[in-house]
Amino acid sequence: MTKKILRVLAGETLQTPPIWMMRQAGRYLPEYRATRAQAGDFLSLCYNPDLAAEVTLQPIRRYGFDAAILFADILLVPQALGADLWFVTGEGPRLSTITDAQGVASLKPADAVHETLAPIYETVRILSRELPSDTALIGFAGAPWTVATYMIAGRGTPDQGPAHAFKRADRAAFSALVDRITEATIEYLSAQIDAGAEVVKLFDSWAGSLTGRDFDDFAIAPVARIIAALKSRHPDIPVIAFPREAKDRYKGFAQATGADCVALDNSVDAGWAASHVQVHGPVQGNLDPRHMVGGGQALIDETRTIVEAFRGGPHIFNLGHGITPDADPENVALMIETVRAG
Repeated sequence: MTKKILRVLAGETLQTPPIWMMRQAGRYLPEYRATRAQAGDFLSLCYNPDLAAEVTLQPIRRYGFDAAILFADILLVPQALGADLWFVTGEGPRLSTITDAQGVASLKPADAVHETLAPIYETVRILSRELPSDTALIGFAGAPWTVATYMIAGRGTPDQGPAHAFKRADRAAFSALVDRITEATIEYLSAQIDAGAEVVKLFDSWAGSLTGRDFDDFAIAPVARIIAALKSRHPDIPVIAFPREAKDRYKGFAQATGADCVALDNSVDAGWAASHVQVHGPVQGNLDPRHMVGGGQALIDETRTIVEAFRGGPHIFNLGHGITPDADPENVALMIETVRAG
């Protein structure tokens, strides 16, 4: 095993941590903007395997990251289950909403998602052929709770209020929705692995709004079920879990879910995470994405602090959230240079 990220995910501590970056294929890169314009719109780019592969490869060519992450979107799964999906320029995604048990029952079965998602698997196949031999390929999906929040509200919301209201009003129907998303996600990620993904990641962007029993039932249990199913079908596949803003619930998350690596957001102190999370296995993170805008000595200092904090165990260097469109590409190069300088 020579790919650095796979070595870390197997528990190895490397002198220089491997690096990739959430949303590394994105609007901060001029070559991405040009390809997206060629595609016409965001969804057309996601479903065009040649162009989706191209934007996935662009940051690898520019920066030499240790991993590429498939270019797609977490809301393709709801669309494959029968939801209407569109993107509003400057505002983001919009979905038809599910507000009751009848809406959940009307969704397609989990194994029907492949018809819609087949172009994504073709993107993975292209990438597995075209990536450099030392670059790992990461597939991904949204975690069920986060995907459910979008399916219920029809859009991103500041507090996930509509999903919490549905959960309180009809917990059985809400649980059925999470179950359907969970089953579809198992199918989706398994197909990505069959197509050539070497690692998969589950993004639970809104995990931080769950507490107590709800966190156990909807942030831990579905992720554990997905990971167990994937490990059953693909015993050697490593899984990264990202329960963003989980705070103290980062502790024990890997053991509770079976995740091989826990990705950390930038609200978590790296020293605390080394003591409470990394002691149980690999971690990923967690530079504040704002440093990709500001750059300078603050970027260098914080990057060094994070590398030093996690030096005693397996660590993949990453941001604590996705890079933003206003980031300066030169700051990404500075971050990489700082990490690799040791």
